[in-house]
Amino acid sequence: MDFHQNLFLRFLIFILFLSHSTLRSLGWRQSRNLQEEGLITGGASSATFDPTRVIQLSWRPRAFLHKNFLTEEECDHLILLAKDKLEKSMVADNDSGKSIESEVRTSSGMFLWKAQDEVVAGIESRIAAWTFLPVENGEAMQILHYEHGQKYEPHYDFFHDKANRDWGGHRVATVLMYLSNVENGGETVFPRSVEGTQTKDDSMSDCAKQGYSVKPQKGDALLFFSLHPDATTDSLSLHGSCPVIEGEKWSATKWIHVRSFDVPQTTNKVCADEHEKCALWAAAGECERNPHYMVGSKVEKGYCRKSCNVCSS
Repeated sequence: MDFHQNLFLRFLIFILFLSHSTLRSLGWRQSRNLQEEGLITGGASSATFDPTRVIQLSWRPRAFLHKNFLTEEECDHLILLAKDKLEKSMVADNDSGKSIESEVRTSSGMFLWKAQDEVVAGIESRIAAWTFLPVENGEAMQILHYEHGQKYEPHYDFFHDKANRDWGGHRVATVLMYLSNVENGGETVFPRSVEGTQTKDDSMSDCAKQGYSVKPQKGDALLFFSLHPDATTDSLSLHGSCPVIEGEKWSATKWIHVRSFDVPQTTNKVCADEHEKCALWAAAGECERNPHYMVGSKVEKGYCRKSCNVCSS
């Protein structure tokens, strides 16, 4: 580990363990009603987070839990954006890097547009403030839905293929936000975690007892790192989503890369849809209800410009 990496790690640990009174003297925002502060409507306050709500779970792998990272309204808003656009979840092929179907992952999901609306943009800014990683290093937020028996077998978030590493580098960190409570099951488990310090909890499923586990609580966010501070991959970051036994599970995932993950805009004049369901969504009125995703903006094109009649072939 070089001098700069060591210095950054020491600073991060120092911030995490500052006392409540010290934080106040340094001007950090204290715990308040997040809805009253306007986090649900965006604005400057959306980039703030409350470090007194962060719990250090494990150092091997490095994992932290932020209690009440999202408000109830933010959770419900993200679910509403995704509910009618879910498709079977895919995984990245280890050789080609292409997305393929696999029984390893049986949930359904969809990707939001980056900064799709004020709420999404505010959450993305808050994630950047918490992780000390810039917004542009993050992928678009993925919303996932798990029904009874659905799961995601233990896997790594860093890449095994070169194709994905060429675009933004490895995923250095993951922020997993729980959008709903789960009656039974659905825990996030780290089967290779080293510390055996987790308090015994009989409400955990058998799957969750295979390693350090986090029970989904609506509004909480789990941050864990796939790379060591020296940028090598962490084999202990293996993690999975246990099967849902009762109820359903909604979550939002933000993967963050070593470098910028923003896609440069093409300069060609081709008018085309980038999703097979664009025509169906346009007919249902999504061009008006969800313009950020469907049409886009001055700085980023939407996915369904042709079906929304904002360009011509």
